Amino acid sequence: MVFLKGMGMGAADVIPGVSGGTIAFITGIYERLITAIKSVNWQNIKLFFTGHFKEFWKNIDGTFLLFLIAGIITSFLSLAKLMTYLLENQPVLVWAFFFGLIMASTIFIGKDVKWNWKTVLTFVLFAVLSFFITSPENQPLNATNANWYIFLCGAIAICAMILPGISGSFILVLLGEYLFMLSAIANLNIVPILIFMCGAVIGLLSFANLLSWLFKHFKMITLAALTGFMLGSLNKIWPWKETLSTYADRHGVEHALTQANVLPTSYSGDPQILWAVLLVIFGFALIFIIEFIAKKLSK
Repeated sequence: MVFLKGMGMGAADVIPGVSGGTIAFITGIYERLITAIKSVNWQNIKLFFTGHFKEFWKNIDGTFLLFLIAGIITSFLSLAKLMTYLLENQPVLVWAFFFGLIMASTIFIGKDVKWNWKTVLTFVLFAVLSFFITSPENQPLNATNANWYIFLCGAIAICAMILPGISGSFILVLLGEYLFMLSAIANLNIVPILIFMCGAVIGLLSFANLLSWLFKHFKMITLAALTGFMLGSLNKIWPWKETLSTYADRHGVEHALTQANVLPTSYSGDPQILWAVLLVIFGFALIFIIEFIAKKLSK
């Protein structure tokens, strides 16, 4: 089951604008994932290097991480081309499905929040923040390719990847480093890749510790904030968009850089309204179907 959840996270990460953290949140493994990441600390690493392998494995929830990572990698290898093809050829339908999925997830996760004025205020604030961060019209920063900035981008992007509703690749676009890092990976430019990875590791461990502390001391407020992030991210996932500017990848293929949400009636292509509405409904219903099956299996 953890393997399948990992596949879901991998499939989501292929879609620019959808976070693997959202899938982890939906499938009920988010807190466990944060705790496992937090456990990869110096104290447990010392256990590994001193030969205490069983204790190390148990402390970091190794079996969980192993199956989750295996699922993510399997999804990347098997579904990446399919998801990319669908996104390029049927973008309205792909976004419609995820729109329904995340809309239902917001309701599903929101059921666990004890609503009061503090959680409502937190929910609204983070929904508004997420709405503006994920706006498809946001212009990328004029970035510098200095080592310190690459390190910072790695730390910020990895944090976004484990936040429900915010895509790390999309944040990298906004920070102005997406094309540079894409080129570095394509050309095996080792120095910026290593600097970026160092930033990602430091950012991931630091952010996991922060989230774990927040869940421990302010669980309802943290859940309300994450639910708000998911609701606000619907701004990015709206199925009908108009491209404002583009960029060329290393193969010279043009991709959308900035976009604007439009009504289906103003969409320049085929709006596919009927199929889009059906997929929104299917994505919405799927969350509650999965919940129903999970309850039956648990009994």
